[in-house]
Amino acid sequence: MRMLKVATCNLNQWAMDFECNMKNIKASIVQAKAAGAAIRLGPELEVTGYGCEDHFLELDTVTHAWDCLKELLLGDWTNDILCSIGMPVIKGAERYNCQVLCMNKRIIMIRPKMCLANDGNYRELRWFTAWKQRGELEEFHLPIEISEALSQESVPFGYGYIQFIDTAVAAEVCEELFSPVPPHAELALNGVEVFMNASGSHHQLRKLDIRLNAFMGATHARGGVYMYSNQQGCDGGRLYYDGCACIVVNGDVVAQGSQFSLKDVEVITSQVDLDAVASLRGSISSFQEQASCKVKVSSVYVPCRLTQSFNLKMTLSSPKKIMYHFPQEEIAFGPACWLWDYLRRSGASGFLLPLSGGADSSSVAAIVGCMCQLVVKEIANGDEQVKTDAKRIGNYTNGEFPTESKEFAKRIFYTVFMGSENSSEATKMRAKQLADEIGAWHLDVCIDGVVSAVLTLFQTVTGMRPRYKVDGGSNVENLGLQNIQARMRMVLAFMLASLLPWVHSKPGFYLVLGSSNVDEGLRGYLTKYDCSSADINPIGSISKQDLRLFLRWAATNLGYQSLAEIEAAPPTAELEPIRSDYSQLDEVDMGMTYEELSVYGRMRKIFRCGPVSMFKNLCYKWGTKLSPAEVAEKVKYFFKYYSINRHKMTVLTPSYHAESYSPEDNRFDLRQFLYNSKWPYQFKKIDEIVDGLNGDSVAFPGEEASYGKEVGVVAANSGDPSAGL
Repeated sequence: MRMLKVATCNLNQWAMDFECNMKNIKASIVQAKAAGAAIRLGPELEVTGYGCEDHFLELDTVTHAWDCLKELLLGDWTNDILCSIGMPVIKGAERYNCQVLCMNKRIIMIRPKMCLANDGNYRELRWFTAWKQRGELEEFHLPIEISEALSQESVPFGYGYIQFIDTAVAAEVCEELFSPVPPHAELALNGVEVFMNASGSHHQLRKLDIRLNAFMGATHARGGVYMYSNQQGCDGGRLYYDGCACIVVNGDVVAQGSQFSLKDVEVITSQVDLDAVASLRGSISSFQEQASCKVKVSSVYVPCRLTQSFNLKMTLSSPKKIMYHFPQEEIAFGPACWLWDYLRRSGASGFLLPLSGGADSSSVAAIVGCMCQLVVKEIANGDEQVKTDAKRIGNYTNGEFPTESKEFAKRIFYTVFMGSENSSEATKMRAKQLADEIGAWHLDVCIDGVVSAVLTLFQTVTGMRPRYKVDGGSNVENLGLQNIQARMRMVLAFMLASLLPWVHSKPGFYLVLGSSNVDEGLRGYLTKYDCSSADINPIGSISKQDLRLFLRWAATNLGYQSLAEIEAAPPTAELEPIRSDYSQLDEVDMGMTYEELSVYGRMRKIFRCGPVSMFKNLCYKWGTKLSPAEVAEKVKYFFKYYSINRHKMTVLTPSYHAESYSPEDNRFDLRQFLYNSKWPYQFKKIDEIVDGLNGDSVAFPGEEASYGKEVGVVAANSGDPSAGL
């Protein structure tokens, strides 16, 4: 038996904070050595942090990375252990995203990334060049300062693997695994048994299985040990890197790290038998045939052994059941960990949340409560870094530290119900009850005086005073009155966040939390510069439907029982007067349901549908309930309001990324914000298709040829539930 101990890790790196990143890298190497590992794998671009973005264009960033690597190599960090270190490297005129493979104070080879991530949240082609040469390894001359310090002039650079006396090891960097022809397939045929994948992969709801299935698939049919390392936490942007470092042997997961954690360093190890890899490959006839006529991949020979012989004192790692979180848990833990990193690194002393008693702001409050619970739990588990950060943020003195989540929340979390004459007593009481359950410092503020003062000023200037629609006013007056309330709340929120700590003799300032969800952003159902405008928003990329699931889960699992009542209440902005025969409801105002919005969002973004393609697809999807004419009106109504309100996405509060159909304008969903909202060409095409179908007998799956009653524009504008969607 060839016994090999390997170590991979989750590291909470911070873009451009080289001291923080080096501290974590060193700690991970120390832990890997202590466990007896012969290989240590770190995340992609771990030295600089993955999210440096245009800082990668600065020569300083690359120079600092070399200085950090020099520090590692001059010390004893790489003695007797193969370390894969992620950093940017400039070769000639090109900048590459590289894994630098080091051992015994020497650089063995530099492996540049060959397939760059360049969609969704990723823009690697903006900063790096993909390595295209798959032939011989090239000679790379090290920077003079590095060369002189290490007494090493050059190293092999390019696509290849390291051949040790007893096994072969190669790197496969993040996106390469998901490419149509991944390198590991060719490398396996060349005898590589250990694959090291350094990644910077972000969290997205319900997506972990795709990643893990790729790891297992890489070694299921061709054998091998697949190591995966990832960053974990908020490194300075909208993404939460969700860790889940793992080790896979012949298609089975033998070690899995956490997906959501407050730890800065988490190292997982496994003892594997490389003879099991050779045995599997020898038993697959097709593998043998393809290996016999393989394309040769270049290698670097290192006369060292990584494995140990059979020893009963060593315990082989066995397959484990994969840990998947429910979506409700992902919503709780992912944004909570992201908020903690943002809080501890921003210099703020806590959060302030305008808490309306509705589903969205209550979800944010529950996530902050979850964060407080995680902090207390990690302190109890002995995490000194979390303890140090919590003592500083919570302003603890005399050796005290958080031991109870409600007490900690009281120190770092303000909630404020900013009620008006249009607010109900029910939402007011729900807000207070939830704040009490979490432990937040809660305020009840009436904003009628502020709103009245603004209206009096307007009346003085214009001689006119607007009225609500229910009181005989026009649509323009009605909308203006709602916007005044919403924007006053934003102004008051920022004032309270900056001054309340001073009032209570606390240091620093509080970050204002937003609470608009992804569906409202897509539809534009929010007031520009209202409480959707904040410092950060933990739910800005989460759908209303998922938030409802989360509220039901959190009521039981986080212990905030009032969330069950909040989830059951119909969504309402409470910006218009409540009358015996009228109560404002979100879905009526929007002219569409949240369920419909989720469908529109997925088709627009994930399936890249314009108005005509969306109409055709929805004719099949909704054909059992709606006629083509009804589907056409709904699609046109959506695109009209999507385009009218697209400008709001340009000032959207930075949000935790969680959903694949997020309309976030800054990174993820790059589209114009000035549209012809009539879509004359596209809507004409839809009308032509509808007219052509009217003369045909068309039946969609599961229904007869007739469609039932027409609902048309009126139903679309009113969110008519008769559609049954």
